[in-house]
Amino acid sequence: MDWVFLFFGGVLMIIGIIGSIVPVLPGPPLSFIGLFMLQFKTEPAFTWKFIIIWGIITLIVTLLDYLFPSIGTKKYGGSRWGIIGCFVGFIVGLFFGIPGIILGPFVGALLGEVLGGKDIQQALRPALGSFLGFLVGTVLKLVASLIMAFYFFGNMF
Repeated sequence: MDWVFLFFGGVLMIIGIIGSIVPVLPGPPLSFIGLFMLQFKTEPAFTWKFIIIWGIITLIVTLLDYLFPSIGTKKYGGSRWGIIGCFVGFIVGLFFGIPGIILGPFVGALLGEVLGGKDIQQALRPALGSFLGFLVGTVLKLVASLIMAFYFFGNMF
């Protein structure tokens, strides 16, 4: 029976790593579920404290991933208009798949800044900040998923 948990946990780990890069898949939560699967083996692989800590890390990383584009917009001089535009662009981008998720916050921040009274040149900097925020979130997700995979594959047997 242990092999079932190992197999499905391993599959979730691989999908979680891919999901850290592909915006449509929730990478770290899938990796966490894969890590959690090792608890159902005959001999649990981790302490419950370890699992709870990684659950909290997964939640924080997932939330930060959604916040980083807005944080990047603000950090690069974005106004309230740009931050709202970034958030709206993210939500609208969800309906356009991977390109929408990547470009939505950028376009939203750009349009928000323009609507707020900035010209295109001034609006590009906060929009770039939203894109950089997206990249930082992606790297953070990838690192978290890779660390969970390291623990998973190191404790399979």
